[in-house]
Amino acid sequence: MTKKIEAIIREEKLDDVKAALQAIGIVGMNVVEIHGHGRQGGLSLAGRTGTYKVDMLPKIQLNIVLSDHNVERTIEVIRESAVTGEQGDGVIFIYPVDEVLRVRTGERGKEALMYKGDIDTR
Repeated sequence: MTKKIEAIIREEKLDDVKAALQAIGIVGMNVVEIHGHGRQGGLSLAGRTGTYKVDMLPKIQLNIVLSDHNVERTIEVIRESAVTGEQGDGVIFIYPVDEVLRVRTGERGKEALMYKGDIDTR
């Protein structure tokens, strides 16, 4: 069985998270620039013309699909490398994945997820 990890993190933590994931053998991932807010509801900023609220903050969304047995290690690495201790550090979602198909080769399942040097081949 496979899982999809969707992690929403601060923009400035992307390089730290990518490096930490590469260190444990996570080769494939997608990165999307997004905007949103969580519990904090955004920021209030004071400028020369007054105070205004920015409620949709820039964030990064990482998407990783991997084998079940690699999920806990991967989410812990993401959490450790993304944390600042402040509000807005992010959130991680974990979803079941029913099937994976590599377009180029037609490989399915575990074979479609494996890359040379990745976490499953180490």
